Amino acid sequence: MSLLVVGSVAFDSVKTPFGEAKEVLGGSATYFSTAASYFTEVKLVAVVGEDFPESHLAFLKEKGVDFEGLERRPGRTFRWRGEYGYQLNEAKTLDTQLNVFESFRPKLPSSYRDAAVVFLANIDPELQLDVLKQVKQPKLVACDTMNFWIGGKRDALIKTLGEVDILIINDGEARELAGEFNLVKVAKKILSFGPKILIIKRGEYGALMFNGQTTFAAPALPLENVFDPTGAGDSFAGGFMGYLSQNGSMNEAALRQAVIYGSVMASFNVEAFSLDRMRTLTREEINARYKEFQSLTFFESA
Repeated sequence: MSLLVVGSVAFDSVKTPFGEAKEVLGGSATYFSTAASYFTEVKLVAVVGEDFPESHLAFLKEKGVDFEGLERRPGRTFRWRGEYGYQLNEAKTLDTQLNVFESFRPKLPSSYRDAAVVFLANIDPELQLDVLKQVKQPKLVACDTMNFWIGGKRDALIKTLGEVDILIINDGEARELAGEFNLVKVAKKILSFGPKILIIKRGEYGALMFNGQTTFAAPALPLENVFDPTGAGDSFAGGFMGYLSQNGSMNEAALRQAVIYGSVMASFNVEAFSLDRMRTLTREEINARYKEFQSLTFFESA
């Protein structure tokens, strides 16, 4: 099934204890599309400025991403600058320049309106709702959000959550949205807003999936090389949604497999700055790391 993503394409400048990268390719939709492209056909909707180089478009084309929905406008592309300390779970934002992204109003090409699977990346929840009005009959809809929208547009966000099947957010955002600390209570509250599935990303501690009946916990893979966690959450979402789109099912087994594939893609993403690790990544490496996750969590019955 084809997969539609609506989000941001950006230039990132990132500093970590292990190095620095300036004006590199980033953005939620970029990381998501790249990760998902290993599993399924991806249709990208975003906006860039006139300064966006052809080399980045060539990269997306090489990955098989359909970017007919990538709008180019006069002005500068969205820019983000951040820094990480040795506690890599959270970035300190140093500068945000929305530029052309500030007036972004997603308009889907006609060829995108039949998308079976939709992912609404981290954008204004009012825009997320508007995108859903443009899609005819999606079989599966998931979204992401952040504390800015949780605090600033809560009513619109709750309305959006009533229209989606899956919400994917990090633990801090989940706690803020629910107004609870305990993640079991958090899940119960958020699922009452409408989503059938809640996935809570926990960085180096893995991910949790709740559906109201069962809970699934996936670890993060211990890695020797971790350079840049930027985009890890979006890569997780791309792997997760990409696999579900490829599989065509939302049963318990498929959802758990998708969580692991999301974790696999996030684990590769952090091994280099920007999308550099994805430039050489193969499906064989992905499948091998999936087996590593299986070995990491397997134990015999007592």
